[in-house]
Amino acid sequence: MTDLFLREGGAPPDEQLRDQSLYFNREISWLAFNRRVLEEASDPSWPLLERFKFLGIFHSNLDEFFMIRVSGLHEQLEASVTERSADGLSAQEQLARISDIVRRDLELAAETLTRDLLPKLQETGMRLARWNDIDGEQRKRLTRYFESVVFPVLTPLAFDPAHPFPFVSNLSLSLAVCLGNGEDRPSLFARVKVPASLPRFAPVSEAPLFRSREFLLMEDLIKAHLGDLFPGMDVLNAFSFRVTRDADIDVREEEANDLLRSVAENVRRRRFGAAVRLEVQNDCTAEVRHVLTSQLELDSDDVYEAEGPLGGTDLLAIPRLDRPDLKDTPLVPASRSLFARKGEAFEQIGKGDVLLHHPYDSFDPVLRFLNDAASDPDVLAIKMTLYRTGADSPIIPALARAAENGKQVAVLVELQARFDEEKNIQWARALERAGVHVAYGVEGLKTHAKLALVVRREGAAIRRYVHFGTGNYNTATAGIYTDLGLFTARPEFGHDASELFNFLTGFSKKTDYRCLSVAPFTLRNRIVALIRGEAEKARSGRPARIVAKMNSLVDAGVIQELYRASRSGVPIELAVRGICCLRPGVSGVSETIRVSSVVGRFLEHSRAFAFGVGEEEQIYISSADWMPRNFFRRVELMVPVLEKSAKEKIRQEVFEPWIADNARARDLLSDGSYVRRSPAPGEPARDAQQTLVDKLARRGLRAVPSAP
Repeated sequence: MTDLFLREGGAPPDEQLRDQSLYFNREISWLAFNRRVLEEASDPSWPLLERFKFLGIFHSNLDEFFMIRVSGLHEQLEASVTERSADGLSAQEQLARISDIVRRDLELAAETLTRDLLPKLQETGMRLARWNDIDGEQRKRLTRYFESVVFPVLTPLAFDPAHPFPFVSNLSLSLAVCLGNGEDRPSLFARVKVPASLPRFAPVSEAPLFRSREFLLMEDLIKAHLGDLFPGMDVLNAFSFRVTRDADIDVREEEANDLLRSVAENVRRRRFGAAVRLEVQNDCTAEVRHVLTSQLELDSDDVYEAEGPLGGTDLLAIPRLDRPDLKDTPLVPASRSLFARKGEAFEQIGKGDVLLHHPYDSFDPVLRFLNDAASDPDVLAIKMTLYRTGADSPIIPALARAAENGKQVAVLVELQARFDEEKNIQWARALERAGVHVAYGVEGLKTHAKLALVVRREGAAIRRYVHFGTGNYNTATAGIYTDLGLFTARPEFGHDASELFNFLTGFSKKTDYRCLSVAPFTLRNRIVALIRGEAEKARSGRPARIVAKMNSLVDAGVIQELYRASRSGVPIELAVRGICCLRPGVSGVSETIRVSSVVGRFLEHSRAFAFGVGEEEQIYISSADWMPRNFFRRVELMVPVLEKSAKEKIRQEVFEPWIADNARARDLLSDGSYVRRSPAPGEPARDAQQTLVDKLARRGLRAVPSAP
């Protein structure tokens, strides 16, 4: 493979770079990322409850993968789409490979849970019990809980000639119950849904759920009392099963004339999408499998067995247990004192750009900036994009208060933020009721750019203050995702922000901006130009370098530009947390490219790019990954970082720790495998994220240092 393009008589250079063997499959690369998440659950260096967190994230990720990506491949098959992936695979071939990989990973996940995590949990004095392990007063107490709380919620649904097969909603956990009636007749079938409105884990003792030391799965509690649901019948067997459905929302062009209503309707449709996966217990009988697959219109290839409990996403409840000794020590971020005095935000930003690196820097200054703007009598207008704000967001009341204070407030709420559509519809309606001008984006595009613009009167002049972010305006995720936020009062940035909002909320056809690179207009071309600039430097013997950190690298055209730059001798460091379709380390193509991935305590979400060396280095932050959807189907931003201190902060806190990481980083090899770095003999371990936590502690800020 590494000598692929060195043979005599090879294809011309540009044709070589289109060779399918130079590209990893998008779906397989994503599964490799999820495997890295799963491997963290197996890593004993993490506190025990954090390992449960990683295992829950692995399952949650996999649910979304089936709902969106696998369902999309099924739709291609049904539509007889013949287009192949960049690496040359048909939809059928991709589904076959996905099936093999997922089965392997689920086997490892089950083994990690049942043979590693649960036994270790029991060693700490807590356990996930089975009904047969419980007796005496505890069993009586659970029976009372079932009778008073669970039983009234349950609705057993029969399946026979008089009763159609019950609808099974997306991601719902159910019991397939086989019943006899005392006669020599075939067994009957019923479905009992495990209620999602109740906790998945029932405390065995009287203690509150998250302070209890012993738990019982809700489905085990229901199984133990099935006789109460089917009096007079013989309960022969009961098996857990779970269905995953197509959950991708597609707003059709003819529906888009009322985006709010059409998105709301599509959210309701989501639970009725076609089934794409059936999960069953590994001891489920062939008879029950046949009933389920035939009624759900699934093939045997769509059935996935599990040794442990189904619905592994619910494992994310376990880290909420009241056992701080089994969790990461909380991080208290820096910069809580920034903009401490009322109105100080505008004063400080006016003196120079301010860069925040979350979660090491608090998100509070962003909230203070917006709250100050809402109450400051000199603020005339606030404009903002909202993609994912989270539950009970303090930003919404701040914007509503600003409108009540007579300021002009315009907010673009992206209704099509996947799986946040319903929440965003609620925010949009609440803001409209408060007098905020609400827009829903540009037809045919998602607005993924993160920016807030404040227009303020200062004497006889008008000044604009802008916040650009790589992450969402979400107080919860700002504490667990690494992201960057830039405050600036530079006139050219304020002018661009105003022009961009005119495009988002009005009929402006502006596509070219002074400083900002904006998708779908100039962003991709700007990135290509920056890569080509470094390649030209290298060819002319000048120092050149590319450093880029992102979540996903998929765009084939940009990958080809990176290959050309590598051929020109440009050293290229890529931190790609998730999907990477570029194949590094190929002789004559990508020898100078190194790709690594970090899955750590904090989700690496920030996007930052550097082009050049020394005084010529240009640094950018961006809302966009290097993917076709970001370049062509979304409104995205890339922002140059101009302040010297801000550029240095990105070097010292983003690029350098990741490049030096020899503890958590994994290097992508040319065969598609990832190899975890480890310290050389005598070399200290360097964890990029923990390095920054330790740095906060050394500065006297209340961050917690690593364990000795």
